[in-house]
Amino acid sequence: MGNIVAISGASGRTGFRIAEEALARGGAVRLLVRPTSKLPPSLAHCDVRRLDFGRLPQLVEALAGCHSQVIATGARPSANLLGPFQVDAQGVQRQVQACQQAGVGRVVLVSSLCSGRFRHNLNLFGLILVCKRWGEEALEQSGLDWTVVRPGGLKEGEADLEQQELVVSGANTQQQGVIPRRLVARYCLECLDNPGAIRQVLEITSKPRPAA
Repeated sequence: MGNIVAISGASGRTGFRIAEEALARGGAVRLLVRPTSKLPPSLAHCDVRRLDFGRLPQLVEALAGCHSQVIATGARPSANLLGPFQVDAQGVQRQVQACQQAGVGRVVLVSSLCSGRFRHNLNLFGLILVCKRWGEEALEQSGLDWTVVRPGGLKEGEADLEQQELVVSGANTQQQGVIPRRLVARYCLECLDNPGAIRQVLEITSKPRPAA
């Protein structure tokens, strides 16, 4: 990972882990965050670009010189039911446009299991799964080298990471499941370095390893 990897949403609970894992691999990272976002101390010395994600020119400028991007932005549950449309649909579409204009050729998008489904409880928050699918489609139709990673329910705990094994499948095959955010972060970076993951929608959960 000798090239610069841009990580948007790096102040989020999955995004900061992606940045930490990239640094642990010796990679050069550039963090794209909003002006008011707070970063953990582990990322204090990173190249940070604070910008308005609604402004395409700012995104293009922030991505200049980057080889690849991991898009880890996502609407957080709130009273703003337009959040998913603004962040997961329009926001991703705008980041894809910026990658095209800035010459960023490789993109991994962190999406969600069940993306695109209409009849799902999660859609009570602004049709979030529908909006995520719109974002995915923008990337899939971009002409870039893309990968969509759809994790299951995201867990904060990291105590038993080595006891977990990944369950990876193609699109629309897993209905449920959970996975630690740290494992999602590692998997996204593995996808960046894996040509076999290009133009793939990959669903990922984890389960305890069988006892030896």
